[in-house]
Amino acid sequence: MKITKVDILQLDTVENKHWRPILCRIFTDEGIYGDGEAALAYATAAPAAFGMVKDFASLIIGLDPLEHEVIWDKLYKGTFWGQNGGPVVFAGISAIDIALWDIKGKAYGKPVYQLLGGKKREKLRTYASQLQFGWSETRGPLYKAEDYGLVAREVVAEGYNAVKVDFFTYDEKGARLTSEKQTRLLSSHYLNLVEERVAATREAVGPDVDIIVENHANTDALSAIQIGRRIEKYNIFYYEEPATPNPKTFAYISSKLDLPLASGERIYSRWQYAPYFENSSLQVIQPDLGNTGGITEGKKICDAAYVYDVSVQLHVCGSPIAIAAALHLETVIPNFLIHEHHFPNGLNRKLCIHDYQPEDSYLTVPELPGLGNEISEYVYANSIRVTVE
Repeated sequence: MKITKVDILQLDTVENKHWRPILCRIFTDEGIYGDGEAALAYATAAPAAFGMVKDFASLIIGLDPLEHEVIWDKLYKGTFWGQNGGPVVFAGISAIDIALWDIKGKAYGKPVYQLLGGKKREKLRTYASQLQFGWSETRGPLYKAEDYGLVAREVVAEGYNAVKVDFFTYDEKGARLTSEKQTRLLSSHYLNLVEERVAATREAVGPDVDIIVENHANTDALSAIQIGRRIEKYNIFYYEEPATPNPKTFAYISSKLDLPLASGERIYSRWQYAPYFENSSLQVIQPDLGNTGGITEGKKICDAAYVYDVSVQLHVCGSPIAIAAALHLETVIPNFLIHEHHFPNGLNRKLCIHDYQPEDSYLTVPELPGLGNEISEYVYANSIRVTVE
């Protein structure tokens, strides 16, 4: 089997100009194709990821798609900027790698999880992510403490038993907070604002629902510690991205708080994860299979974490291709903790032919060959597309 061509697609719709998933489809001379994703769909990196996948695609034409390790090493070692690369480079590798696993599963007639070692669990616990934006087609922002409680109660009523919120995204009037107000030592005004929102959420969901507190690395070590000390008493499941990822900074924050720390969507490859394992500064890692090197690299990162008793919650904020890839790895690894799930908005649900959604806070892994999902015709009709042959 040989790779014959690669389609690279950047979603381009009038529905949402800010949501631009970068997808690829790798074709073979045996009629089998596989789909992958570079998980830089939001913010400002999507066009760069599109170009990166296009450049990498030219290097894999004529290669055997079943030799994913050979191809991974070629893209990492043979491209100069691959080694010690950042999100754009690793997003490019990721898209191709995920598609290769899809091909491999289809070639052997097996779901990817079986090729990774087999199913360790039948269901994957799932949390509702980013409630500060609301949980409906009409998005937030949330800024009143009671609104945080109302939305959290709404989500729990749907069956979720865990939620994640960034309580420090908006000020008391609903304006987006800037780094100037989120870093250094915080005034009591902002500390009280965050604590009131956390308290309202805990009161709304009761003692048995887990709350994950997200900072998006907008705070620094000083402000993160201040907030952490205020919220410890609310039984927080874990504290995500308290500062810009750095193993020494995280070790300092961890030493000052009685909260498990989590991070990973901005940590790329096993090389960058290693120092966090060595100094025990993270208790939960959150690699994104769409920007850390794909399923091949993600499995190696998760296996290394297992050596250090570190749990895994894969970061998932992409199309249903990214969701499917995450589910296959999460169902296999022994140190899986919980799966991230965002509000299923209408646009994202149109991007693939299957729409996997949780039931009573649990998802199940697709049982079809390969990833168990494919790019839809809607994407082909509403994307910027380049074909490399």
